[in-house]
Amino acid sequence: MKNVVFDLGAVLLSWEPVSLVHAEFAHLAPTAEAAHALAREMFHHEDWLGFDRGTHSLDDAIGRMALRLSLPVDRLNEALAPMGERLEPIAVTIDLLDGLRARRDAGEDLRLYYLSNMPAPYARVLEERHAFFRWFDGGIFSGDVRMIKPQREIYELLTARYRLAAADTVFIDDSLANVVAARELGWQAIHCERPSALPAQLAAYLPVNSTLSTSKPSERA
Repeated sequence: MKNVVFDLGAVLLSWEPVSLVHAEFAHLAPTAEAAHALAREMFHHEDWLGFDRGTHSLDDAIGRMALRLSLPVDRLNEALAPMGERLEPIAVTIDLLDGLRARRDAGEDLRLYYLSNMPAPYARVLEERHAFFRWFDGGIFSGDVRMIKPQREIYELLTARYRLAAADTVFIDDSLANVVAARELGWQAIHCERPSALPAQLAAYLPVNSTLSTSKPSERA
């Protein structure tokens, strides 16, 4: 059996923090370089990671971020509170997931999972909005288990919960650090830098007789 484990943000769902920062805080990030720097300060700091991990609330994250970066609380709330509604499916990778789901349902020894750094409030919205979550055999959101990638424990939890054999597991993530952590556990892993390249990348890890099928129309989430 082959297990394919998907990250969500920037793999199956659009996640463009630099564009978000540029749109919402243009006066503070007038250039691409400034937008990148502010996005790092916002989303790669413990203020945000604690929200991802489920150890503090969105209000706490916004309050900490506002104080540290001298950003207005109301503007941060407008930008971040509706994030679950803003994350939209990436067509090419949803089609890929749909093809894998069809192969599994046709009897192939294939199982589909997700492992996502996602705060619980956003996760609940995404589960409600997107039908493709029903295609998975299981998965873990960081906010539900109070662990985040690349912590070893969250990978081990997914492994134990679904009895995954490391050598038969392929993990896909846009973060190189998360990919490296998966490989350290013996998983095969793909660094997804461009979603459009993922079908070809994943095909290299699946059996030769399991060429990706594009004959089945996609059920849109």
